[in-house]
Amino acid sequence: MSDISITPLMQLLERFLNVTSARHQLVVGNMANIDTPGYRTKDLDFRAELQRASWDGGASLTPVARSVPSLLERPDGNNVSLDREGLLMAETQMQYALGIQFLRHEFQNLMLAIHEGNKS
Repeated sequence: MSDISITPLMQLLERFLNVTSARHQLVVGNMANIDTPGYRTKDLDFRAELQRASWDGGASLTPVARSVPSLLERPDGNNVSLDREGLLMAETQMQYALGIQFLRHEFQNLMLAIHEGNKS
């Protein structure tokens, strides 16, 4: 990012939101394929992907989806669990809301600094 108005914390929060959004998309895809024979549940290692996004600068973040081992498989080969996916959906929604809340606070701090600078 070349925009100097963006703080390092805002950049980190952007990466956090990107990883959270990618995980949310995987969860939604898993739920959509609950009845697809042979479908294998996909997920990402949230911490590892967030760490990778932080190291890489987040320039071309493409989270790595992987199959989830050790899930119970139905006779048709599908291993999607609505209980697991519902829990992950709630978790990612809370993570995203928290990231937005922190980002909003950072923007408020930035606006406060701008307005305080105009007073002098």
